[in-house]
Amino acid sequence: MKPSHVQIFESLCNHVRETALLTSSNALLGWDERTGLPSAAGPYRADQMTYLSGLIHQRQTDPQLGEWLVSLANSELTGDPNSDSGATIRQLKRTFDRKTKLPQRLVEELTRTSILGQQAWSVARKENDFAAFQPILEQTIKLKREEAATIGYQDCAYDALLDDYEPHERTTDVTRVLNDLRERLVPLVAEISESNRKPNIDLLRRSYPIAAQQSFGRAAAEMIGFQFDRGRLDETDHPFCSGMGPDDCRILTRYDEHFFSSAFFGTLHEAGHGIYEQGLRRDFFGLPPGEYVSLGIHESQSRLWENLVGRSKSFWKWMFPQAQKAFPAALKDVQLDDFYFAINDVRPSLIRVEADEATYNLHIILRFELEQALIDDQLRVVDLPQAWQEKYQQYLGITPPNDADGVLQDIHWSAGLIGYFATYSLGNLYAAQFFQQADSEIGCLAESFAQGEFHVLGEWLRDKIHQQGQCYTPAELVEMITGRKLQCDALIQHLRDKVSPLYGLS
Repeated sequence: MKPSHVQIFESLCNHVRETALLTSSNALLGWDERTGLPSAAGPYRADQMTYLSGLIHQRQTDPQLGEWLVSLANSELTGDPNSDSGATIRQLKRTFDRKTKLPQRLVEELTRTSILGQQAWSVARKENDFAAFQPILEQTIKLKREEAATIGYQDCAYDALLDDYEPHERTTDVTRVLNDLRERLVPLVAEISESNRKPNIDLLRRSYPIAAQQSFGRAAAEMIGFQFDRGRLDETDHPFCSGMGPDDCRILTRYDEHFFSSAFFGTLHEAGHGIYEQGLRRDFFGLPPGEYVSLGIHESQSRLWENLVGRSKSFWKWMFPQAQKAFPAALKDVQLDDFYFAINDVRPSLIRVEADEATYNLHIILRFELEQALIDDQLRVVDLPQAWQEKYQQYLGITPPNDADGVLQDIHWSAGLIGYFATYSLGNLYAAQFFQQADSEIGCLAESFAQGEFHVLGEWLRDKIHQQGQCYTPAELVEMITGRKLQCDALIQHLRDKVSPLYGLS
């Protein structure tokens, strides 16, 4: 007897769930590689992850999977494309079509190069030695060009890579929105730079014992909704979040005894990612309804908790007395207003992950432009450090003193994450628009924060965003939730509302 569409769908889902077991195992190896792997173990770890990536690719391109998807394409299960079954079939077909274009040899080579690239980057950054990193980066760029060509594109090669992180987006559209953002940010930053008011940022560079930072950051992450019975917080050289299963989410930060903001806001940022992972539907883990929709939306959750909540005055009305208890020597003589001004200082800086809200997107825009030039073969890897210096001077008015704090500061290119950077700015735009809508619907979020209550916002985000999985595209999701297409207005308004009283702007 011919199987029914429901039976075929169940077989499809079982196959994908089994693939998710391999994918999550590979993610666990990746987490371990970034946290505690002995330096001599790197090559074998690359072999392990390459082998698993090959198995995963085989399962994702299994001809049987393609036959099931063809059988289900016009079935009753796809009648509502945004239903769980409709989204599952639609998204798996999209993934299958993309994956089947990539030969297993290329998939394995990309994986191996990314693991070795990250290890080479870590050493090169510590030793401020771009030349040592250059060969593996050249190989990475070569492979990413091959990937783009193999997948295919309409307008430019970068489209194929961008689509992997922000589905359905195009380089021209992202360029347009980022140009609009830059044109509105530059005069705002100029106004701030001309102000006579300046915060005392030295108070953030006093002694903040790392043990106290660890406990304080953990408490803050738990307070905003990160569940430690389903996750953990560790230390690494470049913060990130990784999900290894429906109840296993790892977040990582890095500590600097003489800079409070680095670990604390990094922890809030990664906790925001983790809260999204923990808010996805457990019963659909590995399937589209239980997976995040895009990196831009994922980033919106981290930036929302880090900045729109974590750098707000109301948040610190609740947290500052606790901070003074945790760091008595550093904060005993500091007033809340002075601390709040310091953590919202706006000035051009070298390090992206420590940049303020206003200048952060300029860091993203220059990386977005540089990696397009690399993929289009308009910029050679050997010339990248000089191009980086020139872009920093052009957009931020500063020049990195060395490559460790310049072109080597980010891990992304070493890991082959070309097309990723734009999602950070998209995340900032999504975050502001979502937060504005949440405040409108819930009302008086600031009052809740001042009382240490964050669950209402967390529940709103889980219902509106997390639980939707991939049932809608990012563009559909933001318009469905806010009633507007993605635009710069909410972010610019948020920034102006915050900095105007601090800097005395009109």
